[in-house]
Amino acid sequence: MSLQKLREDVFQANSCLVENGLVILTWGNASGIDREKGVVVIKPSGVSYDDMRPGDLVALDLEGNIVEGRLRPSSDTPTHLELYRAWPEIGGVVHTHSTFATSFSQACLSIPCYGTTHADFCPGDIPCIRSLIESEVEEDYETNTGKAIVEAFAASGIKPLEYPGAVLFHHGPFAWGKEALDAAQNALILENIAKMAYLSRRIDPDVKPIPKYVIQKHYQRKHGPNAYYGQKNAQSGG
Repeated sequence: MSLQKLREDVFQANSCLVENGLVILTWGNASGIDREKGVVVIKPSGVSYDDMRPGDLVALDLEGNIVEGRLRPSSDTPTHLELYRAWPEIGGVVHTHSTFATSFSQACLSIPCYGTTHADFCPGDIPCIRSLIESEVEEDYETNTGKAIVEAFAASGIKPLEYPGAVLFHHGPFAWGKEALDAAQNALILENIAKMAYLSRRIDPDVKPIPKYVIQKHYQRKHGPNAYYGQKNAQSGG
């Protein structure tokens, strides 16, 4: 993949966040990686989405050294890089402060799996990642944020492409995927799942999670080895 193509893909992912109401002002960022070249492209820090162009995006290596770009990268760049280093299967990362997912973050709660919409996305609760201790914040806040996500997934034995998102204590959601636009779409799904969970609790404070066998059925029919959701070998269009 050329650097220009990666820039365009990441620009499209960032635009997707704004178009779907996941980001206001400069409250979010999306990145993508070219694994063969080891190059990450990410939104520049504090730049308005209205003013941003593909050429404004910043290219870095996995150690955070700028490869190409005239602007400073997003302040969340170290978190993105930590996820890319830990999880070679992902190709895009997104961070937002979208309303409902962030509300679960601020309440320090995971997002329970209450229905099949959630189960189609991932086979269980969206995890809430622990708060950083004071020394982690003071030492290297953004890198340690990424490490906390990675550690939580390792401790739980869950896979990042099965659970393509998390909410962070007092902070907000991160999402990821096989590429930048995939990560943006997962952030959109995560926000809508959080909204449905919130409304379900408003309707019935004692709402119960969906049975595990229904979760597995819905997840496996869409993502499992014998998945039958969608069209195999479908022609384009229609």
